[in-house]
Amino acid sequence: MPARHRDNIAFTVVVWVLVALGAAAVLLVLALSGAAGTLVLATALAALPVGPVVATYLWLDRYEPEPRGLLVAGLLWGACVATSAAIVLGGVGGLVAPLDRTASAVLVAPVTEEATKGLFLVLLLWWRRHELDGVLDGIVYAGMVGVGFAFTENILYLAAAYDGADGLGPGGVEAVTVTFVLRCLLSPFAHPFFTAFLGIGVGLAVTSRSRVVRLGAPVVGYGVAVGWHALWNASTMLPTGFFGTYGLLMLPAFLLLVAVAVWCRALERRVLTAALEDAAERGLLPAADIPWIADLRLRRQVRADARRGGGARAAGIVREYQEAAVELGFLHHRVLRGTAPDDFVQRGQVHLRRMRATRPLIPIPAQVVTVR
Repeated sequence: MPARHRDNIAFTVVVWVLVALGAAAVLLVLALSGAAGTLVLATALAALPVGPVVATYLWLDRYEPEPRGLLVAGLLWGACVATSAAIVLGGVGGLVAPLDRTASAVLVAPVTEEATKGLFLVLLLWWRRHELDGVLDGIVYAGMVGVGFAFTENILYLAAAYDGADGLGPGGVEAVTVTFVLRCLLSPFAHPFFTAFLGIGVGLAVTSRSRVVRLGAPVVGYGVAVGWHALWNASTMLPTGFFGTYGLLMLPAFLLLVAVAVWCRALERRVLTAALEDAAERGLLPAADIPWIADLRLRRQVRADARRGGGARAAGIVREYQEAAVELGFLHHRVLRGTAPDDFVQRGQVHLRRMRATRPLIPIPAQVVTVR
């Protein structure tokens, strides 16, 4: 069995077994966290920001979309594995070094939560390295894990707020409303933001030829994630207070990260175009195809024309060709940089076979005829 298949199987088995165990643990914790009606309310409120936040990361991921199965795995890892493991590790830490609630939130929670979230990225780096093409991929996977973690954590906080079990008041509608505004409306990107720094570190590790960077970038990224997380948890104790820290530090830093992500997204188009142009010079694809592969608007236009001329099957063939060409382009970019995976020849041949099987069925871009 080829090494890449063994790695894929190992990753899949480890992740989904841990997700199943984590889901069981989370369900047990939720069952002990309040009445059924309270949990239903908390779950519904916690789910509201999930769709818009996930949609944001899918928008960032449009040039070279990651496998949907891996994105779902990241989401479930955050919701089940990372949360349950963080609860266990936090409890163990409390037994080893008893701390009050505030100290635990600042000193223990950031370390354990970023470690349990970040482990998914480490497993990707170890077993599915070929799926990571750069910083933007790291940010996207980190975002999905963070969204899942925030969802489960928000259920627990909202339920505790409604029941008055958070130590901040008598509970009820007013308490759950305040918690919802603070956690789901003002800071839905908090956990994705923290873990994004480890994602950036992983992305730099994949694209660097330096051994120091490959080893050190994820470690530094984890440290930065822990630091921002600790600062966030300590915000109520700082002279600026929660809202001052939010406005002066967290929001500007988040907007800067957004700017970096958008810049990386724009960079992907330039990288893809340059790589495909080099590939076209080597005879791997027609140069005339590059615009409707690298340009998102033209991608959609050609698929829409195919659908009008030949129905869903024709549009599917165009999509298959485009996806294979995009994969080939980013793989070719890594070959040119000297950071390609060991089996890049076999992977490239797979992409080329997909392209050669579908390209003859696409007569002219934007004028695709019925496919028989």
